[in-house]
Amino acid sequence: MKRPEAGSIPDAPGSYQFFDADGRVVYVGKAKSLRSRLNSYFGSHLALRTRQMMDAATSVEWIQVGNEVEALMLEYSLIQRHRPRFNVRYTDDKSYPFLCVTMLDEWPRAMVMRGRRRRGNRYFGPYGHAYAIRDTLDLLLRTFPIRTCTDGKFKRYAALGKPCLLYHIEKCSGPCVGEISTGDYAELVADLLRFLEGDSEPVLERLSSEMSAAAVELDYERAARLRDRLAAVRKAVESQQMVGARDEDFDVIGIVDDALEAAVQVFFVRRGRVMGRRGFTIDKAEELDRSELVSRSLERLYFDDNPLGWPKQVLVPDMPAEADLYCEWLSEMRQSQVQIRVPQRGDKRALQATVMRNAEESFARHRLKRSTDHNSRARALNELQQHLGLSEAPLRIECYDMSHLSGQDYVGSMVVLEDGLPKKSDYRRFKIRSVPDNDDFAAMREVLTRRLSSYLEQRARPVAERDGRFSYPPQLLLVDGGKGQLGVAVEVLEDLGLAADIPAAALAKQFEEVFVPGRSDPLRIPRQSEALYMLQRIRDESHRFAVDYHRSLRGKRMTTSALDGIAGLGPARKARLLKEFGGVRAVQRAELQELKALSWLPDKVAENVHATLHNNP
Repeated sequence: MKRPEAGSIPDAPGSYQFFDADGRVVYVGKAKSLRSRLNSYFGSHLALRTRQMMDAATSVEWIQVGNEVEALMLEYSLIQRHRPRFNVRYTDDKSYPFLCVTMLDEWPRAMVMRGRRRRGNRYFGPYGHAYAIRDTLDLLLRTFPIRTCTDGKFKRYAALGKPCLLYHIEKCSGPCVGEISTGDYAELVADLLRFLEGDSEPVLERLSSEMSAAAVELDYERAARLRDRLAAVRKAVESQQMVGARDEDFDVIGIVDDALEAAVQVFFVRRGRVMGRRGFTIDKAEELDRSELVSRSLERLYFDDNPLGWPKQVLVPDMPAEADLYCEWLSEMRQSQVQIRVPQRGDKRALQATVMRNAEESFARHRLKRSTDHNSRARALNELQQHLGLSEAPLRIECYDMSHLSGQDYVGSMVVLEDGLPKKSDYRRFKIRSVPDNDDFAAMREVLTRRLSSYLEQRARPVAERDGRFSYPPQLLLVDGGKGQLGVAVEVLEDLGLAADIPAAALAKQFEEVFVPGRSDPLRIPRQSEALYMLQRIRDESHRFAVDYHRSLRGKRMTTSALDGIAGLGPARKARLLKEFGGVRAVQRAELQELKALSWLPDKVAENVHATLHNNP
């Protein structure tokens, strides 16, 4: 792409757009200084995905604005309009239900709804389950009997001149037949809105005082109805979890991510109560560190029509990039000061931990859904065959990884996918035997040689004599790493005469780059493809399996005592001996006569202890 002429780019805030040869927008960004930001794209050290975007782009244009907040808003507007392929993409976990009060209607109604929201109506939520808000609404209608019927039903009963069943069971005030005035109905709706916003105390106090007054007047039937309404309101209040002071309005964001995607969960807290939650996933089509990921989450969350209004505080797991800009933007939207901060201690820190757990569970469900879907697995295997140039779809994939700590407790792992699903019975762990120092290449060579040599031994036996261990070759051998690890794998395959039978590839962590033999540059597997997702999943599983084994060996080594293995010294005697002397070092310094002086320790065992510790000081 041709670089814009020097001096043509303004040194001012704005948004810029890269276009491909067909005139489609492939990337939209914002900048405090358009000149500085655009010049950075023509440097020599670009990240992989930025290089891919620049290869696809043929021209760039920009729009200058007055300040950074306007640049942020323009960037989001252009992304929503053009959906560029190199900008992040968002997907809601599901269509969450809202409680809507249709303020645009002459007689507002309460309804549970999903989907697009209309500006002017009032929305509360989103809620995790539709049944939860329906139960709450059913309770509230006993105290705030506004209509819930459709416009067609409302007109039909108005024409008939008689109300429906809901009026007779006191869950509707009957506006269709004039049983309530416009002013009283508006007051009823206002009370419901205040209650849903979290201001429940005035409602409780009013119902309680009316119930007491009815009892004093000996109107026991009315007092009983008010008692039932009061109980219904209290039950509805109890269903809203109290997590803060009554004057606190804040949102809590939790984010869990990997190299390709992120899951975001948000709890909305108004007047100290959790009033709703929302979740969505982010596809990282561009380079994002943790701070940039928080920024994108804020944009997704608050550029939408926010049903619960703007919070005073936003609690995040990490501070966003350009935090002052986002504080200024949110403050303009709220018309008062908004803080963004990371909670450090106390109840808010504990609440964010809860939101993070929700994000982790959501991310696990998202990945499990993709991995267990048969069509997704079939697409992934077919895409791998196509991108890697394999003769057949790799129905058995083996992935290898190493783990150690400064060369100690060196281990390797082998995990297996068959038909796109983990086959844990074929997982194997390797304790490295021949690598004294920190050398991942040598360790990888040892693991692959042991595994493939065992396969050759099994293959040489008659079928009836094979024991099942390493009996089957992989149709794709994947190693965790880059060109170096791939080179080792190719060397081992060539040395064992298996290079023509077993294809190999390597997956690097940093940019999810896939390397194959005979090619210096990494393959460009589409980021949203099922193939790349499957490779990432088996690589992560291999890493987890290796790290678990390494930690297990390290834990055993660190808990090994010099007193272990001494004849006659079992766990009970060892514990008593350590308690008697105050530690292993003190036992090592003890003379033989001191040990024999212990009435509960046999002389023969005392001699064994003394001999062992003095031979192994």
